[in-house]
Amino acid sequence: MSKPLAVVYYANLMPGSQVANKLQDLGYRVLALTDMAGLASMCQKEKPFLVVAEIMPAAAALAAIGQLKLDAATQHIPVLGYSTAQDPALQAQATDAGVSLLAGTAAISEHLARLLDQILQVE
Repeated sequence: MSKPLAVVYYANLMPGSQVANKLQDLGYRVLALTDMAGLASMCQKEKPFLVVAEIMPAAAALAAIGQLKLDAATQHIPVLGYSTAQDPALQAQATDAGVSLLAGTAAISEHLARLLDQILQVE
């Protein structure tokens, strides 16, 4: 049986590379994305189980997530976002774009397994 695929996007090496390593430790195959503009097409092709994305730069990241959520073939993919900025405006924009959960940069490394449990819960 193959491991589930997680697509990871990060603009900053730390904690981005830590997130990728922790996902591997949790049993995921990890595919790093260097440009959020290609998120929707990559997800159509690779069919990941989830996406973890740094919301940086915010406008580009949220636009790419919005495109992912508009496509019927990829709209089901849960997105865990993280950002150093934790303000209500960004939270609202992230929710509107389709981010399942927006975490702080400090929390993403420390609590990744719990955050994944939250976004992967079947209602």
